[in-house]
Amino acid sequence: MPNLLEVQEVSKTYGNYTALNSVSLTVKKGKIFGLLGPNGAGKTSLIRIINQITMPDKGQLLFDGVPLQSKHIKQIGYLPEERGLYKSMKVGEQAVYLSQLKGLDRQEAKKRINFWFDKFNINDWRDKKINELSKGMAQKVQFIITVLHQPKLLIFDEPFSGFDPINTELIKNEILELKEKGATIIFSTHRMESVEELCDDIALINRSHLVLSGALRDIKNRYKQGIYLATLENFNTAKAASLQHEGIELMESKNHVEIGQQLLKLKIDKHTDINTLLTGLTACGTLVKFEEKIPSVNDIFIKTVKETPDA
Repeated sequence: MPNLLEVQEVSKTYGNYTALNSVSLTVKKGKIFGLLGPNGAGKTSLIRIINQITMPDKGQLLFDGVPLQSKHIKQIGYLPEERGLYKSMKVGEQAVYLSQLKGLDRQEAKKRINFWFDKFNINDWRDKKINELSKGMAQKVQFIITVLHQPKLLIFDEPFSGFDPINTELIKNEILELKEKGATIIFSTHRMESVEELCDDIALINRSHLVLSGALRDIKNRYKQGIYLATLENFNTAKAASLQHEGIELMESKNHVEIGQQLLKLKIDKHTDINTLLTGLTACGTLVKFEEKIPSVNDIFIKTVKETPDA
């Protein structure tokens, strides 16, 4: 898969503060890329560099194979965490104006605005000023303006802030539809459940350094710990005790009397294969359910951040 954006050994300092330290990452075309990190990690600094609001002190960025230049701004759509709409300007006028700044002529801008306003059912808002809208309503307008010019790269920084669950789901579906139509998306958020739902690849920045990157599926597999969950009926406690002689640790055992089932949490060591575990479990009762515990993005985030050494 070719890359739309390549960040190569980028560093950025502000006085004595290092915001980014030799950060390198790649964003593949047509994928959703999760840019993660705790507050102050360097994410916003990198986003500002991609948008050419600031310049790196060292390193370079490639956009579609060539050095990032001012002309590429029209091929980028940016939804900032701190929304940037003109509060006293009417919604419709503002949408046309900002679309023209991104290179659309007035007629094409109006055509696309009509499409999106119909899709989001917000035609009645055209003559309202932004300061007359709720936070969620203004957020919808900002989202539309971000995607209106159909940029190659979309950057969404906390796009669900201010939305209720229904509108959050609406925007999630729109993001996935944009991906299906070929858009490349950088998605920055602290909502790890949204990362699980949306992202193909992720990068985690902490204390100005890139500490983790790759395909989300590969990273989750890398962090597996050999932990399994099993549900059994007709459970034999005595036979379960013998499991631990087979390189199997019984981490937790809960009895659900009302449904007649035993819930087990087990861990196998690196010398024990899954067939040994299954054989041992079936000797302890009737196996109803069995699954490997895959770490969540939230688990990986916390573990990685805590283990990042001081700079």
